[in-house]
Amino acid sequence: MSTEQTEQPTLPRPDTPWSDRPTPATAEEWLERAAEVGAVLAVDAVERDHAGLTPHSEVRLLKDSGLVTLLGPVEHGGGGQTWETAYRVEREISKADGSIGQLLGYHYLWAWAVRFLGTPEQIAAVEELYTANRYFFGGAVNPRDKDLVITSDGDELVFNGRKTFSTGSKVSDLTVLEGVLEGTDKHIFAIVPSAQDGIVYGDDWDNIGQRLTESGSVRIENVRVSWDDAAGYVNREFRPLVYNTLNLPTIQLVFTNLYLGIAQGALETAAAYTRSTTRPWPYGGDNKDSAVDEWYILEAYGDLQSKLWAVEALVDRAGERISAILHGDREAVTARQRGEIAVLVAAAKQRAIDTGLEVSSRIFEVTGARATASSVGLDRFWRNLRTHSLHDPVAYKRREVGRYVLLDEIPEPTWYT
Repeated sequence: MSTEQTEQPTLPRPDTPWSDRPTPATAEEWLERAAEVGAVLAVDAVERDHAGLTPHSEVRLLKDSGLVTLLGPVEHGGGGQTWETAYRVEREISKADGSIGQLLGYHYLWAWAVRFLGTPEQIAAVEELYTANRYFFGGAVNPRDKDLVITSDGDELVFNGRKTFSTGSKVSDLTVLEGVLEGTDKHIFAIVPSAQDGIVYGDDWDNIGQRLTESGSVRIENVRVSWDDAAGYVNREFRPLVYNTLNLPTIQLVFTNLYLGIAQGALETAAAYTRSTTRPWPYGGDNKDSAVDEWYILEAYGDLQSKLWAVEALVDRAGERISAILHGDREAVTARQRGEIAVLVAAAKQRAIDTGLEVSSRIFEVTGARATASSVGLDRFWRNLRTHSLHDPVAYKRREVGRYVLLDEIPEPTWYT
């Protein structure tokens, strides 16, 4: 897409904590930056969850801190980091606020969409555009809905239709669209400016969790894109690669790190409450002066933390494996490599969901009745994890792993695999 189509740059403001600090240069420095942003988000996470307002200021925070440019080219002011680091950064933000962690994870996915599908020229143009301007991505690509209808009008494509979910698009600078060219079976992805009359938001996101993700519906009305900006198309034809299909295991691991981050945040927040507020039980026969000395509380925290460490090891293994492929030769990826990565991600996802739901539920057993107060906000962790973990049935992920173990079958690429 051309820079003339976009709004004014959204560069960092001069009054932010990071305005006079250089862009982080290493993975460790990026994780430190993410921890700083997470600390800011954690201060009023409960109040913001209750208010459920459109997260303009939160996205501004992601831009000002530079986190949106983590995967962008160094020569344009980006971090030049790998997906392995991006997943860990997303997880760190999710500890503090699951909604904002999801938005950031989706941003990384959509920012990489041009690499999944685009030509070298398209990749260079989009990465310079979004990195230099610190633009934020959203997407209107929900595959459970009908595809957007695309018509060809001379040198332009015209998108029309509706999507039930469009996470982050309302707070984005750029939106990824996907549809089918009328009269053909050609799927076409394109990146368009979000601020235009042809993108109309439904403002109907009202779920129990992930309240700040702006995941409501969107109507696409006569949004025009040059044929030159149809991702991966040359002379109006697309040459497929196995690499194109890596977007699915990549986003499934975005989900997985979101769940793990939420669960880690739940346990850390509960532990802080237990240390400061939970009272020991005075009728157990072995009375303690402090809740942190209660045997059943110690046992529960030990159990839950051990499970989270195990999930983290599996998730990091998946992140390392998929990152190596994502940053490798696009032409060299085989169907077997892709399938084995998908299986590993499926295994990590199911463990993150099961353990995350257990952690976010059992923390009330070790914090006490007063911890159920709305002002404490411990319920947000379970609500957030439960809401998003229903994105696609986890039972299918278990089946994918089972078929691999018993039959040595790898999953076929689909919109959810």
